[in-house]
Amino acid sequence: MRLRKRRRKNSVYFDYSMLAVVIILICFGLVMLYSASAYEAASDAAIGDDMFYFRRQAVNSLIALAAALVVSFIDYHAAVFFAPVVYIAAMAGMGAVRFSPFGRTVNGATRWLQIGTYSFQPSEIAKIAVILMIPLLIVRLGRGVREFRNVVLLFFVGLVPALGAYLFTDNLSTALIILAICMVLIYLAHPRTGPFIVGTVVLGAGAVGILALIRRTISNSSSFRMRRILAWLQPENNLSSGGYQVMQALYAIGSGGFFGKGLGNSTQKLSTIPEAQNDMIFSIICEELGLFGAILVLLLFGYLLYRLYYIAKNAADVCGTLVVSGIFTHIALQVVLNICVNLNLIPTTGVTLPFVSYGGTSVIFTMIEIGLALNVAKSITPDLQTEEEEF
Repeated sequence: MRLRKRRRKNSVYFDYSMLAVVIILICFGLVMLYSASAYEAASDAAIGDDMFYFRRQAVNSLIALAAALVVSFIDYHAAVFFAPVVYIAAMAGMGAVRFSPFGRTVNGATRWLQIGTYSFQPSEIAKIAVILMIPLLIVRLGRGVREFRNVVLLFFVGLVPALGAYLFTDNLSTALIILAICMVLIYLAHPRTGPFIVGTVVLGAGAVGILALIRRTISNSSSFRMRRILAWLQPENNLSSGGYQVMQALYAIGSGGFFGKGLGNSTQKLSTIPEAQNDMIFSIICEELGLFGAILVLLLFGYLLYRLYYIAKNAADVCGTLVVSGIFTHIALQVVLNICVNLNLIPTTGVTLPFVSYGGTSVIFTMIEIGLALNVAKSITPDLQTEEEEF
């Protein structure tokens, strides 16, 4: 006679599916990075090595993967407990970029902190700081989170590093991402949704009005960001102020067709799109792999976001849910913003495509976030397992 016996799994849940999709994205990114950067790196007299960018990104990716695995074994409650330390370190790092001799300027932007031979962007730490700090405060406030003064407090805690990213490192896109993460976490924790809907509508209407005003007055402005907006609105008439890069990216996307020209066969990467391995790498993917490749990338990111959603929904406590929700918001925003820039739907922002674009700081700190999500996943109660036993 057979009886079905239900019992709980003894093993701790580990989200191998999420780890696998992240590794696939990193490997895919390395392939596309080499394809996009080999010609420029080889033709650059200061580099003269077609493997230069690939090699550096591969090393950083291995470090990032190791960091993610280490963080996955650190209880996320301990990480949240030390959130104030991370928060202060992020603010100190961004301040050091502006006021210390360790600030490093690349392509006219001073956003890096140089320590020995290694440089990184402290604003990336600020994203993690907000992802940890806001949940810590929400959990400690408890029911008090519904009070207006506490909502203002939470918003202020997110606003400070956002202002730091903008004022100290002149990085508006990162400042907006930090602020967006803060707002999403407050929205998820607050019992009322009406005020947030009204606020979103008001902000949207204000943005439309500001855009209309900018369009009328922008031609008389010499501001760097104003020129970027003008290049977005009329790229064909503003090639020297950013429109050229946007136009070439659109040519690359349009010429790829459905299956693309083939891996390595892009023509726009041949010094036509400056530093194509950075935030414009999606256009090279579209040119070489076509619409098929673009859809494949979107499906991979979609599955990654689904796994983060699953972990956030099934986390053991509110703290875990909020931490993973912040990670979800960060990665989703970067993907959307990067692709929108490549399609010229928004002005150029310098936001990288996670795990795919070149950038050691980005991949390492994003993988640390993945490590946090993997640790939160361990708190998920294993599903009941059915076994057949002989009786």
